[in-house]
Amino acid sequence: MTGTPVTDAQATDSPAPEAPVLEISGLEVAYRAADGSTRPAVRGVDLRVGAGEVVALVGESGSGKSTTAHAALHLLPRGGTVTAGRLRLDGRDLSDLTAKEWQAVRGRHVGLVPQDPTVSLNPVVRVGDQVAEVLVIHGLARRADARVRAVELLRQAGVDDPAGRARQYPHQLSGGLRQRVLIAIAIAARPRLVVADEPTSALDVTVQRRILDHLDSLVRETGTAVLLITHDLGVAADRADRILVLQDGVIVEEGAATRVLADPQHPYTRRLIAAAPSLASSRLVIGDDRGPTTDVERPEAPSAAEGTASPVLALDRVRKEFALPRGAERRTLVAVDDVSLAVGRGRTYALVGESGSGKSTTARLALRLEHPTAGRVVFRGQDITAARGRELRALRRGFQVVYQSPYASLDPRFTVEQIVAEPLRAYGVGDRAERADRARALIEDVALPADVLRRGPRELSGGQRQRVAIARALALQPDLVVLDEPVSALDVSVQAQILELLVRLQAEHGLAYLFISHDLAVVRQVADQVGVMSRGRLVESGAAEQILLDPQEDYTRELVAAIPGRRAVQRLETA
Repeated sequence: MTGTPVTDAQATDSPAPEAPVLEISGLEVAYRAADGSTRPAVRGVDLRVGAGEVVALVGESGSGKSTTAHAALHLLPRGGTVTAGRLRLDGRDLSDLTAKEWQAVRGRHVGLVPQDPTVSLNPVVRVGDQVAEVLVIHGLARRADARVRAVELLRQAGVDDPAGRARQYPHQLSGGLRQRVLIAIAIAARPRLVVADEPTSALDVTVQRRILDHLDSLVRETGTAVLLITHDLGVAADRADRILVLQDGVIVEEGAATRVLADPQHPYTRRLIAAAPSLASSRLVIGDDRGPTTDVERPEAPSAAEGTASPVLALDRVRKEFALPRGAERRTLVAVDDVSLAVGRGRTYALVGESGSGKSTTARLALRLEHPTAGRVVFRGQDITAARGRELRALRRGFQVVYQSPYASLDPRFTVEQIVAEPLRAYGVGDRAERADRARALIEDVALPADVLRRGPRELSGGQRQRVAIARALALQPDLVVLDEPVSALDVSVQAQILELLVRLQAEHGLAYLFISHDLAVVRQVADQVGVMSRGRLVESGAAEQILLDPQEDYTRELVAAIPGRRAVQRLETA
């Protein structure tokens, strides 16, 4: 739908601030295809960002939000062209600047916080020198002075021990620290505008909250204008003064963040809000033939009572140690320490925690991809801790895994049919025709059209690829599926579709799920039991509703408080 956008003028909210730092009017961007044709990506976008204001551009992948931001920085990729529109910064028209003139604007007057801190920093240059480089390039300091100021900028960006960190390389820092370095680079020259392009999408929710809190404080202290690009309306509602919603390159709704969240006018906005796990308040359940719905009360799952008495998977005080290289202060690293849990048939046990908490290692122990240093792994009542070779291979028919990235977990050389049928072929199940029939049935089961069987992974969207990965995991009719961050790489609307699919398949097949996630917003939609991990230990566990509504441990409370959208929801509830 590309009609006239719903605006605050129609919704009786206050108008956008006058004298904007950034003003874009009538922006149109097109990309040139290989055959010489052009495809419009942004159509007639108007936006304004005032001093000290945070404006969020929200939409799914392909909506045009990042293209709009890159056009504002004159950083469109090859093939992208601004075909119409004007761009003004503090009243100065930048539309006709040359590439060389833009080099004096970027960094000095406009800062960028890119999405992925892993690929946005030079791996062979110390981070302090990378911050200092901005000051040197724009003539704001000599190199020696710039290095001193870089330490102060790192401190302002919330980096602990900034002098020590300045001498380190990017690979020696965590993802959160790398993102803080990028913030230091973006604010080094005290620009009037900062463009933050999905600045925390690759980070844990607790790290995300700290980064966004710090960005908030910088905005308030310096009066910097911020254009925030995000696919998550929960993040936008928490952090932005105003929200602009993009669909197919067109702004379909704009207004004050509280108004857009409380009273969305456009169907696409309502769909994004409904899809955002951070804004949901209840668990997904199977309703009627229209598919999953939400409800506070969960109906009895198939064979739930039997699953509770005799769990599909049980971990009994498992421990995993990894040897450290010579010269390290310790000889071993304890990744998992005395963890016990049980997953019943037709039930979901969610393991949550930050990166490095031990949840993925615990999942690998459950799958017997790692051998526990101590403790027992019990599957369908059988102790499989010491299983090896053929015995372990036979057992693996009963437990399968769906990985985080649908882009890396499918073989690009195979067709979808070959991918889904591969487990059947590996275990000698059926002949070629029977395997093809089974693949067709599985693809139908995950709600994909039959014609995808002949396609390759590169021809599918992220959500479609993850559906293929789920179909492959179900090929051998397992009792247990380990889901390792299965939706974290997907847009929120696609996340919702995959979560609904998982809930439906669980109800139909009585599957046990071990669900690994750092995001409690996602977990509360699918989990029956939740275990919270920190530094290899299970610090709290229990019924999902108990953990989410009445957490007992400080660490769990921090995870719950970090769910994006909570602040916005609380503001609405107290309004």
